[in-house]
Parts: sequence; C-alpha cells; structure tokens
Amino acid sequence: MLRSTSTLALMATLSLTLSACGSFYREAGAEVDEGGFGNPTMTNTLISTGELAAVEGLARRFEDEVNSSVTFAFNSAQLDGASKQVLQRQAGWIRQFPEVRFRVYGHTDAVGSDGYNKALGLRRANAVVAFLTQQGISRSRLEAVASFGETRPVIATQGRERRNRRTVTEVTGFTEDGRFGLDGKYARVIYREHVDSGGRVIFDEVSAGVAQ
Repeated sequence: MLRSTSTLALMATLSLTLSACGSFYREAGAEVDEGGFGNPTMTNTLISTGELAAVEGLARRFEDEVNSSVTFAFNSAQLDGASKQVLQRQAGWIRQFPEVRFRVYGHTDAVGSDGYNKALGLRRANAVVAFLTQQGISRSRLEAVASFGETRPVIATQGRERRNRRTVTEVTGFTEDGRFGLDGKYARVIYREHVDSGGRVIFDEVSAGVAQ
C-alpha cells in the first residue's frame, strides 16, 4: 500500500513538472501575445531594425521644425488663411520625406454632443488631408484619418476654446516601398536636411555631427 501511494505521488509530481516545462518552453511573448504574435512582436521587430527609433526621431523633427497643428472656428471645418499657411509648411516638410507616412487627428471643444463632435473632428481632419493632397502629397501616405472628438483637449474647459478645435498631423511610420528600400538605414532619413519655405537648411546638432 505504501509503495502504491509513493508511485501515485511520483506520477503526480512528474505530471506537474512536464506541464510546467510545456509552459516554460512556450514562445517568448506568448503570454501577452495571446498566441498571435501581434503588437509585441511587431514592436520588437521595429526596435531591432531601428525603424521605431527612426519613426520617433522623425516625429520629433516634424514637431520641432513645423507647426503640426491648425485650429478652427466654432462649429466649422473650414480652413482659414493662417491654417493654410501652416499646412503649406507641413506639405513642404512632408514632400522632402517621401518614405514617411502621416496621420491627421481631428479634435473639437466640449460644446455639443459626443457623437456630433466626433463627426466634426473627422470633418476637420478630412479637410486637412484634402488640402495636403492639393499640395502634391499622395493620399496613400496620409495613412488614416481619425477623430477624438472632445476627448483630448489642450485646455480643460467645458466652454468654447479655439485651441481645442484643432487637427494634429503626426508621423506614423514608413511606406512599404520606403521601408524595404531603406534596408534598415533609417538614420539617413532622420538626419536628412530639411529646407524650409524661406530657403533655410534646418538640421540639429546631431545631424550636423553625422554630416561631418
């Protein structure tokens, strides 16, 4: 009887050990990836190839060198003269980085219903995309148009606030042709000199060091 009990205990221990080993030898990231190798694997790939750092670097450059946001009148998706000037500068920057994709986000202030404001934010984003395409930017590079409505204000207020009625243009990644053509050498894109509308060459200290 004692031998039988010991055998059963040994078998139970062995079963638990094998079960643990099966879990231990699962693919890295499987616990959070839900078996699909989705975003975690994609992020790891972007990091290992340098693409993620390149996207972040270009996003910072775009924000530093060009005003990424334009604002709108109350309950309007019409671009005024000042907004068009900003967007022309955005288009000039975008044209010099043909490997890069962008996304335009539309926002509103808090006046009005959530549903109405989301639709209004989307109209504003579409207006910006339409203007950028008129400046010679391929629509395929403006990857998507999204609207956050009133959910991400610059100024926390329930009243009318022009700074909240805006669109924001952001770098989101590389085009498929650009990604494979670059062969991992993304730093060359990050540090490419950008010539603004006034003819000035814009680049930071890091890019100057690379150029030397």
